[in-house]
Amino acid sequence: MRRQVLFICPFFISAVIAHVSYSINEEKPLGSLVGNVAKDLNIDPARLNSRNARMYFGDSREYIELNKDRGVLLVKERIDREALCAQSTPCALHFQIILEKPIEFYKIVVEIIDINDNPPTFEKNDIKFRISESAVIGSKFDLERAVDLDVGINGLKSYNLSPTDNFALKLHNQADGSRNVEIILNQPLDREKNEHLSLVLTAVDGGEPQMTGTMQILITVLDVNDNAPVFTQPVYKSAVAENSPRGTVVTKISASDADHGPNGKITYSIRNTLDDVRQLFSVDELTGDITLSGNIDFEKSRNYQINVRASDEGGLSDNCKVVVDVIDVNDNVPMINVMSKTNVISEDVKSHTVVTIINIQDLDDGENGQVKCSIDQNIPFLLESTEGNFYSLITDGELNREIKSEYNISVSCCDEGVPSLSSSVTLTLQISDVNDNPPVFERSSYEAYIVENNTPGLSIFTVRATDADWNQNARVSYILEDSSVNGVSVSSYVSVSADSGVVHAVRSFDYEQIKDFEFRVKAQDGGSPPLSSNVTVKILIQDQNDNPPQVLYPVQTGGSLVAEMVPRSADVGYLVTKVVAVDVDSGQNAWLSYKLQRATDRPLFEVGLQNGEIRTIRQVTDKDAVKQRLSVTVEDNGQPSRSATVIVNVAVADSFPEVMSEFTDFTQDKEYNDNLTFYLVLALAVVSFLFITCLVVIISVKIYRWRQSRVLYHSNLPVIPYYPPRYSDTLGTGTLQHVYNYEVCRTTDSRKSDCKFGRAGSQNVLIMDPSSTGTMQRMQSEKSILDEPDSPLEVRIISIS
Repeated sequence: MRRQVLFICPFFISAVIAHVSYSINEEKPLGSLVGNVAKDLNIDPARLNSRNARMYFGDSREYIELNKDRGVLLVKERIDREALCAQSTPCALHFQIILEKPIEFYKIVVEIIDINDNPPTFEKNDIKFRISESAVIGSKFDLERAVDLDVGINGLKSYNLSPTDNFALKLHNQADGSRNVEIILNQPLDREKNEHLSLVLTAVDGGEPQMTGTMQILITVLDVNDNAPVFTQPVYKSAVAENSPRGTVVTKISASDADHGPNGKITYSIRNTLDDVRQLFSVDELTGDITLSGNIDFEKSRNYQINVRASDEGGLSDNCKVVVDVIDVNDNVPMINVMSKTNVISEDVKSHTVVTIINIQDLDDGENGQVKCSIDQNIPFLLESTEGNFYSLITDGELNREIKSEYNISVSCCDEGVPSLSSSVTLTLQISDVNDNPPVFERSSYEAYIVENNTPGLSIFTVRATDADWNQNARVSYILEDSSVNGVSVSSYVSVSADSGVVHAVRSFDYEQIKDFEFRVKAQDGGSPPLSSNVTVKILIQDQNDNPPQVLYPVQTGGSLVAEMVPRSADVGYLVTKVVAVDVDSGQNAWLSYKLQRATDRPLFEVGLQNGEIRTIRQVTDKDAVKQRLSVTVEDNGQPSRSATVIVNVAVADSFPEVMSEFTDFTQDKEYNDNLTFYLVLALAVVSFLFITCLVVIISVKIYRWRQSRVLYHSNLPVIPYYPPRYSDTLGTGTLQHVYNYEVCRTTDSRKSDCKFGRAGSQNVLIMDPSSTGTMQRMQSEKSILDEPDSPLEVRIISIS
């Protein structure tokens, strides 16, 4: 086994790196070692597996295999040099070893050395001659040559003839290296002595051990035929196009014989025995026309040599050679062989990266075999010619999977023949993703609404982001960014589902405490490193009708009665008072309406539906009761609506004593009814003691109230009726002026919010205490409470005009 390693410098990325040659004998057993290619190429055998080493034989059979573990080449199939190369020398196998990541390939040549495994053979076991006895000394008789499939020293070496009494063997060397075999008459023939002669021709090769083949020569001695046929020229030349139909005349040969009669009749025959000339060509025995009898192919053989013999009936003959050149026709399309292909390439690959190596073969000759290849335009790839018939498909520009994730690259190759033939192949190339796109929210900001008093854990809405990348790089997770709302972490208000982006309420919201808040959500993909983006989310709390109206005026006191005084001279539409209420809800939930539910004398008063003003709807008469008790309902516009009820006491009288007498009895009756149960229970325990005590107390209270009422009745104090400061009866119709403004500030259940509401600029208010002596003190006390700025109810008169 011989080995040669030739290193050459690559002129293109991942082109041919080395050329290694080996030599082995034919007929080696299967599994025999050809050569240690890993050692000769200086490649670690482990890299053969990791880089997916493989062998490329093109269209030929795979006689050699690569053992990746050992890095050696082994015989895979029986190698018969004669079947591979016939008589061609040298005989060699050509293939490539291809490595990937990066792509490299190496040319390997394995020369097949001939061994002497074929003996010389003759086409026929015997040959017959009919020779005239008058044949002159030196007459030549052409014999068929022996064929030895071996070459070189193992091929045919010499011939031996026995016996040599009448004939001698003569060999003639030809220009093509072959030798013609002739026997020469060296002793006259005598038919009368010996009519039949039998000679043995032995062919001997030069191998070791030597092998032979024999043919018997049978000679019949004839009478005189002293002229042999002679060809007009020793060599005939002709040309014929490949793929010509059968029957096409290639050329015409001609020979002449000076004899007459049967001795001058010439017949033609083809004497080739080595190749398949007899299957492709035929000669007319009489005319000498050589025609096609088979299909010739330029790609199999470019010329043919036909040996033609002209023989007369006397056994004399002559030989000539016909050389037929085959004209190439463009009948083979270019063959595209993808030697190494990358199906997937990353979108961030650098420009001019080798993607695929392509080998182009065209079996035609000349311009018919000149091939040019091209690919589609307007794609980021180029097809560049490298060495010989190899092309490399390389990247040309940036790739973006988000714009195009797959390329179907059509490679078209056409030769320069007329007409031109072409072929194409489509390469499918997938672009793998790189995390180069951050998630993008569907909106630049979000607003969502949630009704207060929600259930904790309620889903509010969903933020959604998309990522133009693929697979893991496009898997988006949502993260709630840490921030504070009113000094409290936003995570105590909302939470965000990492997978779906659903925003959940962590707590129940109260519109009266917080109306809106903002936070930020981050969308992060699953790439490495991850990319992210942020979005602002604003949550708006929607009001719910969860607060009933609160009546601010008239104030409902526990132990005293507040009465509005209406003179009997009041006209229709007289403003008695105004019910002032607020609702801490908002919107329609805070729209209030006022309705008169019950009244002592219903046809006398009405309540303004929107403003809560209580006015007279007819003229007051003497028949109307002094004590008027009105029940006013304040209702909001929510669904369902909520309401509150306020009791308004109205005194219809022109003088204070009339009012006092009526309201004193009313108060006493009220106290009695309220304490009736208590007195009964207490009387059961201490009947005697409580009876005496209650009697004394009741008498004392009666006397005291009677005295107080008399003092007030005869006094000049401007208290009855009571008129607020800056009061003036501009129209002379009642106690209130037509133009009035109110400002009432009241702190409800929270010190953080204030509500303002209107209150009449002037009104006639009478406050009665259960004890007569406390009337003035109670009136002053109520007034002082209204004037205190820190009291729960603050009433201020802003302006009166």
